[in-house]
Amino acid sequence: MNKVLIVDASESDRRLMAGLLVKSGYEPIAVEAMEAAKEEVAKLPPGAVIVVAMKFVRGTAQELINWQKTEGYGFPVVAIMDNLNPLDIADVMKDGGAVNIIQRPAMDKQLVETVGRYARPGRTMLLLPDELIPRQSEAFAVIERAIRNIAATDVNAVIFGECGSGKEQIAKEIYRLSSRSQKPCTVIEAGGAALVGNHDPANLRSEVLNRMEGYFKKADGGTIIIKNVQLLNFEKQSVLLHILENEHPNVRVICTADPELRRMVSEKTFRPNLFYTLRPVDITVPPLREVTEDIVPLSDYFLTRFAHSREQHRKKLDASAVKALKLHPWPGNVRELKDTVLYAAFHSKTDVISAADLNFSQSEPDADNGYELQDPAVEKAKIIAALKQANGNKTMAAKLLKIDRSTLYVKMRQYELT
Repeated sequence: MNKVLIVDASESDRRLMAGLLVKSGYEPIAVEAMEAAKEEVAKLPPGAVIVVAMKFVRGTAQELINWQKTEGYGFPVVAIMDNLNPLDIADVMKDGGAVNIIQRPAMDKQLVETVGRYARPGRTMLLLPDELIPRQSEAFAVIERAIRNIAATDVNAVIFGECGSGKEQIAKEIYRLSSRSQKPCTVIEAGGAALVGNHDPANLRSEVLNRMEGYFKKADGGTIIIKNVQLLNFEKQSVLLHILENEHPNVRVICTADPELRRMVSEKTFRPNLFYTLRPVDITVPPLREVTEDIVPLSDYFLTRFAHSREQHRKKLDASAVKALKLHPWPGNVRELKDTVLYAAFHSKTDVISAADLNFSQSEPDADNGYELQDPAVEKAKIIAALKQANGNKTMAAKLLKIDRSTLYVKMRQYELT
C-alpha cells in the first residue's frame, strides 16, 4: 500500500485529504510542521508521494523541496495552492521542484487522481474508466438516450452533476459517438495550472489568451472538454467567450460542472452570456443516493476490474454489504463507491464482502450533498427522499437524516407527510 505524506497547517484539510486517500487504498501520514515532515520523509518507502501546502507551520513547500534535494530524497511533491498565482507556480515547479499542483478549493476533485499519477509501484486504486459503466436505473437510460441525441448534433453541451458522478465519462462518450471522433479531443481542468498565465505588455496579449487559443487550434475539427467549468475565474470566462464569439473556432465544447454553476449564473459570478453559449443543451446526472438501484451493478463492475488487475477470483457482496451500501448517502457518488468497494476487496480475507469489511469515511467536505437537515426550505424534500431511499423504514430514514426517530415524526407531522 503506497504511503502519502500530507503536510498542511489546516487540521480539517489534513483530515479531509487523509479520508479521501484511505478510501482509495493509500496509507496517509498527516503532519503540520517542518520538523515532523522531515522526520516522516526519512521514513517513507519507495513509491510514496508528498502532498504539501505552499505554507505550513515553520516551513514552506519550497523549503521542504530544497531540503529533499539536499538530503538526496526524490519523492514526487504535489503542492497545494490557495490561489493559482503564476509566479508562485513557476517558483515551486522550477528546477525539478513540485511535479504538480492542486487548487485547495478543488482538493476533493483533484487529490486522488493527481496522487495516482505519481505513486509507484503497487498501487491498489483503479481510476474510473473513460467508457460508460453499465447501470440499471431508468434515470441513466434517459441519460444514454440524451448522449446519443446530443452526439448526433454539433452543439456545445454542459454535463451537470455532483463530484464523482461520472460527468467526464459522459462528455467523452458524446465525443466518441459524434462525427468529430476522428479529430482530437483535448481535456482541460478549469481549476488547474493549464490556464494560468501572465499579461505580457510587449504583445498586448495575456498568456491566458495565448494558451486558450493554442488549445482551440490543437483541437481544430474536434472537441474540447472543460472539466469543472465553474472554477474559471472572470478573466478566463471573458477570454473563452471572446474566442467563441469572435473567432468562431471549428471546435465543439463540452463542459462538466457542479450544480452550483446555475446559482453562480443567477448571482452573476459566472457570465450568463458565456453560460448560454456553452449550454445549448445539457445533461444532469442524478446523485448516486437517488439511484440506489445502480449501486450493485456498479459495485460488481469495479470488483470485476479489480479482480482482473490482480489476476484473482472476483469477490462478491453479501446481503449485509448491499444493505449498507444502499443506506450510505454517497456524497462522493460513483468515485466514492468505487473507492469503498475496492478498499473492502483489498482487505477482505474471504471471497465474500460483508458490511463489516466496508469503511465509510467520516471525513467529508462541509457540503450540502447528503441528507443531513440544514436549510428549512429544503427539509421536506430531503425527508421525502430519505424515506424513499429507506423504503419507508423510519428508523433508517432518521439515520440518513442524522436525526432521531422522534424528531423525524415531528417533522413529518409538520409537513403533513404520512
